[in-house]
Amino acid sequence: MKSAFSRGSAALLVIVLGAVACERSSSTEPTLNHLSHEPSAAASPTAVANAGLVKVVHGASARYHATAQAARDGYAEDPFCVEHPTLGGMGHHWANFALVDDVFDPRTPEVVLYAPDRHGRMKLAAVEYLVLDVGQPAPTFAGQPFDVGGAPIPVPHWSLHVWLFKPNPAGLFTPFNPDVDCP
Repeated sequence: MKSAFSRGSAALLVIVLGAVACERSSSTEPTLNHLSHEPSAAASPTAVANAGLVKVVHGASARYHATAQAARDGYAEDPFCVEHPTLGGMGHHWANFALVDDVFDPRTPEVVLYAPDRHGRMKLAAVEYLVLDVGQPAPTFAGQPFDVGGAPIPVPHWSLHVWLFKPNPAGLFTPFNPDVDCP
């Protein structure tokens, strides 16, 4: 089941995702080296599984370092930079709503996030997955549960941020990154 949203719905979704995400809590996550995406020496079996999936996601989304490539692949830029006064930022969401469905495919994130560097240039920071809830079991990222909802969009859904390209001191799967600032 594929769902399509209008550009207005896309902008509303991104704004609401940012506003509501601060209410989500992240669960305990495994210990990963955020620079190499490898499990640390004391990593749990879940961390090892996450590291393998992180490599898959990294390989599939690395081509989006250039926003032009994201646009060519159907991602639409939202001009607003999402930031929370105490939690940090998410940056700019580029969403491909043609990918939003009820299946989690780690190779095709529904959203790519860009954060401005100190010169204002957009740099790929993270990916975000949106999975519609049509009664199937909740998705997980190698054992990491997705957040329930996160935004009042027209249908029930799950979401998950994965900070692959800009380390997040708050955690690999935490929605806001304290090191992301909006100009």
